[in-house]
Amino acid sequence: MLLYNLSCTFVRLIMSKAVVKYFCKNCGHSASKWLGKCPACEAWNCFTEEVVQKSNNGSAKQLWGKSSQQKAEAKNIQSIVEGEEQRYNLTDNELNRVLGGGLVAGSITLIGGEPGIGKSTLLLQLALQMHKKVYYVSGEESETQLKMRAERIGIQNSDCYVICETSLSNLLTLLNGDLPELLIIDSVQTLSSELIDSPPGSISQIKECTAELLRFAKTTSIPVFLIGHINKDGNIAGPKVLEHMVDTVLQFEGDRHYNYRILRTLKNRFGSASEIGIYEMKGNGLRAIENPSEILISERDEVLSGISISCAVEGIRPILLETQALVSSAVYGTPQRTSNGFDLRRLSMLLAVLEKRCGFQLGVKDVFINIAGGMKLEDPGLDLGIVASILSSYQNIAIDKHIAFAGEVGLSGEVRAVARIEQRILEAEKLGFKAIMISKYNKGIQSNANKIELVQIGKIEEAFEYLFG
Repeated sequence: MLLYNLSCTFVRLIMSKAVVKYFCKNCGHSASKWLGKCPACEAWNCFTEEVVQKSNNGSAKQLWGKSSQQKAEAKNIQSIVEGEEQRYNLTDNELNRVLGGGLVAGSITLIGGEPGIGKSTLLLQLALQMHKKVYYVSGEESETQLKMRAERIGIQNSDCYVICETSLSNLLTLLNGDLPELLIIDSVQTLSSELIDSPPGSISQIKECTAELLRFAKTTSIPVFLIGHINKDGNIAGPKVLEHMVDTVLQFEGDRHYNYRILRTLKNRFGSASEIGIYEMKGNGLRAIENPSEILISERDEVLSGISISCAVEGIRPILLETQALVSSAVYGTPQRTSNGFDLRRLSMLLAVLEKRCGFQLGVKDVFINIAGGMKLEDPGLDLGIVASILSSYQNIAIDKHIAFAGEVGLSGEVRAVARIEQRILEAEKLGFKAIMISKYNKGIQSNANKIELVQIGKIEEAFEYLFG
């Protein structure tokens, strides 16, 4: 009998013992022992040790709702009736555009960005401007700090409530008795679940808390915003599976030395994944910029060399911005190549094309490129404007400020066609430009339908002759 009791006690201790597991920092793959290479994402030296507390019966618990016991059912795809998602029209037009036309009921949205970039300000401003019942859950700031920020932004919503809580079970208990119309979590790395015996911010905690919040959003049709930290590589901290679990992933980025911020869509199950929203950071919060082209183009009294106006497209939104270049003699043995807001490797390619195909001796020159306003774009339509700025600085001849550029430059020196050329032309015409230089390979353009002059070229040499004779 004594041996039986000892054996039962030993079994209970084993079943309730905390289990140590290893998780991949990139994809969240779990293993019972440390591995040098992840078998899922094939990354090296990415496993971290975490203590996971399991229940006595070995089955995972669930904080919100009950697990479904219904049998699986297969439906023919033709018999499924389509239905439009219920969307909430937000007071922030830029956020509406990025989300694809409004906030979908029951969706869960993750916003990531550098510390101090304005993530909390953006969502607190949204909570204070909406005329709905909003719960703002903060695990990083106190109630007094949030009240000070809210007073600076301006309180317009009398149904905005602040909850300073880091325990997920306590939060869900509160929500079970009183449901809001919008839930904001700042941040998901500060939440912790009692079912997981690991510190807040660990991979297992982030996965468990996100799964419970996702279950809450889907069962109650209440939209949820999550604020996420980023690591030193610029990616959202935590497992990569976190971005797969949520419906929408937004990246809030910008240079802290500039007032402009960009809200970029990385993933969106309910709309386009290539939209951006532009904000200006001010003392009383973030101001949405409806027409960024008028702000990104500086008003100059003097005509200077090395400056051109390029027409880029982000998503479906055309943006005219100022591209600046400086070409000078190399003082040191190795010429410098510096780029701010433009891909440095693409700049090296454009310089090689100018030297090989057009005969410009840029191999012994220092070249500096800057996109005005702190913008960072990857549109290939910026190539022609960058090349025009480089040639203008190289020749020390200014470009007419009433001409814009939109074209991609190939390795043979040809100017290739770019997408959404009609929208680029209309944007340049709306801002008062007299001419726009584009590729002659853009088909279906009616030159008589626009008041702006269309300068169609096929090679860089033609652009040089038109600009500088």
